[in-house]
Formats: sequence, C-alpha cells, structure tokens
Amino acid sequence: MVSAAACEPPPPGGSASPTAGGTATARAGSKPGHVFVINLENKGYEKVWGAGSEAPYLSQTLRSQGVLLSEYYGIAHNSNPNYLAQISGQASNAMTRDDCPTYAAFRLTGTDSLGQAEGTGCVYPASVPTVAGQLSTAGKTWKGYMEDMGTPCRHPELDGKDSSQGAKVGDQYATRHNPFVYFQAITSSPDCQANVVDYGELAGDLQSVDTTPNLSYISPNLCNDGHDDPCVDGSTGGLAAADSWLSQQVPAILASPAFKQDGMLVITFDESEGKTEGPSGLLPGGTAGGRIGALVLSPFTKGGTTSNQPYNHFSLLASIEDAFSLPRLGYAGAPGLNSFGTDVFNAGS
Repeated sequence: MVSAAACEPPPPGGSASPTAGGTATARAGSKPGHVFVINLENKGYEKVWGAGSEAPYLSQTLRSQGVLLSEYYGIAHNSNPNYLAQISGQASNAMTRDDCPTYAAFRLTGTDSLGQAEGTGCVYPASVPTVAGQLSTAGKTWKGYMEDMGTPCRHPELDGKDSSQGAKVGDQYATRHNPFVYFQAITSSPDCQANVVDYGELAGDLQSVDTTPNLSYISPNLCNDGHDDPCVDGSTGGLAAADSWLSQQVPAILASPAFKQDGMLVITFDESEGKTEGPSGLLPGGTAGGRIGALVLSPFTKGGTTSNQPYNHFSLLASIEDAFSLPRLGYAGAPGLNSFGTDVFNAGS
C-alpha cells in the first residue's frame, strides 16, 4: 500500500504552520481582497465536524482559527451543480445532477427573472455570466487551480464523452470539479488558457500580493479531495486523505502576504454523502445537497467561533461578489439569500 502522502504534492511555498490571525495587517471594517476557496468531496456535517472526525487538522486545528458555518448546505446531488453554483448562481438541471458524463452543450430556451438559464445541458453558452467574467471586467484577477489537470483549460470536446469521470494512476483530475470549463464565456476566451491552470502554479503565485489573484479557486484531485477511497493508486483515500492534503497545503496559503493582508479562505464540501437533503424552503436555491458546513479563516474572523446562520453555495458566490462590489448573479441575487455578515466577519466582536 502507498501512504496517503504519496498523492500529495509538495506544499506550495514551504512548511510554515501559521495561524489565520496574528501577523495579519488588515484594518478592521475593510473587506476581503483575496479570496481562496477549497472544495472537498461528499462528506456530511457530522462526519467532518462531529465527534470522532477523521479530519483532525480541519475539524480541530483549523477550526480553532476560524468561523464554522454550521448551517451551510450544498444545493444538489451529485457534484457538478454545486461547483457551477459557486461561480455562476445557476441552479442544477437533470444533466448537471448526473455529473455530465457527456460534455453536452446547454440548449438555452430562455432566461428567467432571477437570471436562470432555461433549458438543459452542461456547457453554458457565452451569454451566461460568471464571477470570473465579473472580476475581469472590474479589473480584478482570478484563477482556477486544478490538481492533476496538467494542460491549462483542459476539457473534453463539446458534446463528447468526459473520460475524467474515473481517476487514473497519474491523472486524478475530474472535469466535473472544474466549474470554469462549463461556461463558453470562459472557454472561448484567452482567459481560460491563462487562468484555468494546474494546481502546481499556486506556489509561485502566493509569493507576493501582486501575483496572488483576487479569487483563487482550488480543486484537489480525486484522491486528495476525499472522493475516492481507496485512491486509484491503492493509497488511503476518503476524509483522512483530504485532511492530510489540507495539512500540507493550507499553511502556505495562511502564510502568504495576500492572505495576511486581506485574505479569506473558505473550506467546504460540494455535497453530503448518501443523497441527504437539507430543510425544504430554508434558502433560495435550496439545500438539496445536504448539510455540509464550511470553515472561514481570515484576519477578519475570530477563531473558534460558530455561526448558525443558514448558507448555501449561492451564499458563497454572493459573499465573493459583495467583497468586490459586484452585482449578484443568478440565485446569489435572490431575495432572502444570506451572504456572509458580521456573524462571519467577527474579529472585532
């Protein structure tokens, strides 16, 4: 058997073990200027955050440094629509709920009052906006860091089979966990080659504030995100593997100049296991992906605290857009949707 560490890359930027606060230089009352999002896979709230968790680094070490969002929910099963929701505000459809085994073009029939694309399919036409496009238009920067992707902007041929549905030894990248390549507004632009890149580029980008994107969106591979257990190479997978990966990779983010200046790191899961769902009618866009929780670490947060405010993946998008004074897209702009407030940015309380 190969140990879990065998599928981990070297930490991006060294072996420092900083906390989320301490040396931070952000001023009270200011907003995050550098957002980092890490998505893990298919674990419900109690499994991750409850007693006996197999993720002590996440549930104890990092938990003591940030705010736990105890009522944070996925929006659908399976994986793909949760990732798409986080960058576009689009709801799930039958094909995205099936994880898009065919990289099928979305057949658009209209757009509703909440900006929801009507129709079905996986790859949205260029008329459907994303937070990536919003950031570019606003003069801000963004990157998607995809572990094992190798080639920038890697995706199947339109309407072709997605061969990344299962991990392969040496290639555990999953297209369905890379939301940027499901929007033709991105894939048809040079931004895709420049900004949707292999995870290995993060190490260099973290070295200075100027080289760190305003939004860094990180998807580990199918071993390190906890999806596979065991992993395709025979190593230990599941939550334990994801926790080990976090313990190797997160310290460099927390030590980076951009995080210390005005960063926010959100660690969450796409959906709960077992097709469980959250309470009906709790939030716009729904809670059909189940209760998963999320941890927010920032100079603006108070370690070891908990918020029981209801949130979902659309709330995360709304919070990113609020941080950069961008209009809210899709369900992120629905009346009654919560975005992160003083329950999360509570360092002064």
